[in-house]
Amino acid sequence: MKTRVIIVRHGQSTYNQQKRIQGHCDESELTPAGEAQARQVGQALVGIPFDAVWASPFKRARKTAEIITAELKTAIPDLVAPTFSDNLKEISLPLWEGVPFTEAEAQHPEIFDQWRTDPANMVMAVPQPDGAIADFYPIRELYQQAARFWPELLAAYQGKTILIVAHSAINRALISTAIGLGPERFNNLNQANCNISVLNFADGWGSPVQVEAMNLTSHMGAPLPEMRRGHKGPRMLLVRHGETEWNRQGRFQGQIDVPLNDNGRAQGAKAAEFLKPVAIDAAYTSFMARPKETAEIILQHHPGLTLHSVNELQEISHGEWEGLYESEIESNYPGMLEQWQSAPETVQMPGGENLEQVWVRSIAAWKEIIAAHSGGDTVQTILVVAHDAVNKALLCHVLGMGPESFWRFKQGNGAVSVIDYPNGIDSAPVLVTANITIHLSGSVLDKTAAGAL
Repeated sequence: MKTRVIIVRHGQSTYNQQKRIQGHCDESELTPAGEAQARQVGQALVGIPFDAVWASPFKRARKTAEIITAELKTAIPDLVAPTFSDNLKEISLPLWEGVPFTEAEAQHPEIFDQWRTDPANMVMAVPQPDGAIADFYPIRELYQQAARFWPELLAAYQGKTILIVAHSAINRALISTAIGLGPERFNNLNQANCNISVLNFADGWGSPVQVEAMNLTSHMGAPLPEMRRGHKGPRMLLVRHGETEWNRQGRFQGQIDVPLNDNGRAQGAKAAEFLKPVAIDAAYTSFMARPKETAEIILQHHPGLTLHSVNELQEISHGEWEGLYESEIESNYPGMLEQWQSAPETVQMPGGENLEQVWVRSIAAWKEIIAAHSGGDTVQTILVVAHDAVNKALLCHVLGMGPESFWRFKQGNGAVSVIDYPNGIDSAPVLVTANITIHLSGSVLDKTAAGAL
């Protein structure tokens, strides 16, 4: 029975505004803008049947949770007040708390560099009450804290829908530990103030987890999260094509060139309107009809751009499964469909591809695109429109995950994801936001056709 967990970061705080490091320091409070953001989150979440709200006890998260809960109670009158957990506290940074980022970097340049480039091994020498000095690994400790929280929550709310309100670093640790990432990937995820992330657990702790959406911010006005300070490399907009009739029917498409249906064209138009205010510098697509038409619809608001077709971005070849329904596959290939759904990296499609082949070709094409738009004088934003399996491969690649993690990410028809390369092709990528579909249905939840894959 699926357990849905929606994770929100607190609204803008006084220390956020002043660009100070917060950590365990509890002097920071929500600004008026932060309170407004919290109300916007509450309004965006109205209609989702929450069973409970959990939050960090720190003032900035506590107030955010209370504001959101008040908004939700208009639709869920019996929703109880938030439960507060120390396991949702922000990262402890004892040498820096309350200090401006610039001062922390000037005072401890080596530690600050570790924080940005080698988070798993970031270490602080911290004085102890007895006068001794002890090494403290803040991010390792944070991931242990997140791993302690999940079993407690999931055991208590199996099959329920839970809201968590916490902080940037602990939210990244929660998402990471849920999908099997360690502290070395801490900086590969982004968490903006009052963003919304959605995780689906198939069962309790240790069961498969799907990221339905991550770091959604468009409910607060701007379509996409801001780039981090000092960003120099390309921003990649990864879009899945709109719906086809075979998506709607639940038939396996693969490399059969099924076109968009009317709803798919409408989804393309909504994605185009969503991305209209975003300056796009170059555009690439799979050569197949459904992504190509989706890209062409989006580019109607960006005249003058050439749309480049890339063979390696075509959908996975399902071989003999193409055109079939799941029931037909189970009948003709007993047990293989369950194997595909539980251990996809082990499946060789009869007459088609395996996921390793999809990984190799799609990532090679992706890297070529990034390299072509790195190293210039200006930051470029690049549109790439492709397919469900290809997009999942690219999202996994960004986080260092292989084909065994194929089902970790949901990709709705017409969905938008964003990946930043802060210093171009040679820099570690940042998954800024994943599977935005709010422009399609008005909901933070993905309501596109499940399709078949």
